[in-house]
Amino acid sequence: MSTAIRAEVPSEAARWQARVRVEVMREVGGFVAARCAEHVAVPDAGELAAVLTGFAAGGKYVRSAFFLAGWSCVAEPTPAAVRAAGSLELLHCFALLQDDVMDGSALRRGRPAAHVVFAEWHRREGLSGCADRFGESAAVLAGDLCLVWSEQMLRESGVDGAALGRAMRRYDRMRSDLAVGQFRDLVNDSRRLPALDDVRDVARAKSGDYTVRGPLELGAELAGAAEGQLDALGRYGRVVGEAFQLRDDLLGLFGSTEVTGKPVGEDLRARKATAVVVLARERADPAARRELARLDGLDRLTDDDVERYLRVLAATGAREWAERLIGQRLAEGIAALSRVPLPDPARDRLLHLAHSCGSRSH
Repeated sequence: MSTAIRAEVPSEAARWQARVRVEVMREVGGFVAARCAEHVAVPDAGELAAVLTGFAAGGKYVRSAFFLAGWSCVAEPTPAAVRAAGSLELLHCFALLQDDVMDGSALRRGRPAAHVVFAEWHRREGLSGCADRFGESAAVLAGDLCLVWSEQMLRESGVDGAALGRAMRRYDRMRSDLAVGQFRDLVNDSRRLPALDDVRDVARAKSGDYTVRGPLELGAELAGAAEGQLDALGRYGRVVGEAFQLRDDLLGLFGSTEVTGKPVGEDLRARKATAVVVLARERADPAARRELARLDGLDRLTDDDVERYLRVLAATGAREWAERLIGQRLAEGIAALSRVPLPDPARDRLLHLAHSCGSRSH
């Protein structure tokens, strides 16, 4: 399925995504620099400003691409639309900063996570108290700033005020679903055997809808999309978002550090209840189930344990199941686009983004 999609995608769509990433990143960088100068230029806050500016300058900028693809279903994005798209990248910074604290992740994008940077700064400065606790608290506060600045950047983007008023309910719902999804994810991770439907439902709210459907619908609504367009984009966004999350699950298990920016097997070490892991437990034969239970019961997984865990998971066929479902979801998303009139550039961009979500090989 993914090969066929790749063949349909014109190179112009990939060039468009690369171009808007640069444009949005420039807007976000300027906005964060201005906010740091306004609020963070105080004694002892230099490390906070450094973390915030560095964090905003990284990532693939997937959410802003979907926002602008949604906007282009109505009209070509304006400079105000680009600034509004940047607000979603600050929202993503908020989510990542807090996610790394909750997961205890040491790396983000191949570099030390923010809470690790803050803890190291605490030690260098010879401050009192627990450095790790300080680092986690500082990262949460950095995330809070990104959350506040996200809405401010949207509000001050220059997008028509009436359009903003119309779309804010969608924006609020997306943020609320993200936070509740994070909480439900914590609960699932604390359960030994969460149900597969629960895990997939949480993944849609926490990642899929917030990455694909929410930004796509928000961009389209702000641009003035008709109800029929929004319905079709919602169907596309729901299933492509699920494909994105499934690919994320597979990369977290079987991907490389070069692609994910994190150590191989980190999801297993963190005891993440991903759809692939939960399905593997359900499909495992008695011997494999006993081995998975033994590995789950270890206080700490060594590299050898991770390799063993991955072999058992692969033997259940869960990896192939996920690959098939990714292909099915991408096909459903593309079919949804065929049912509504869209400008050719917008359709091409959505095809390209669907393929990118399904493959994510770079």
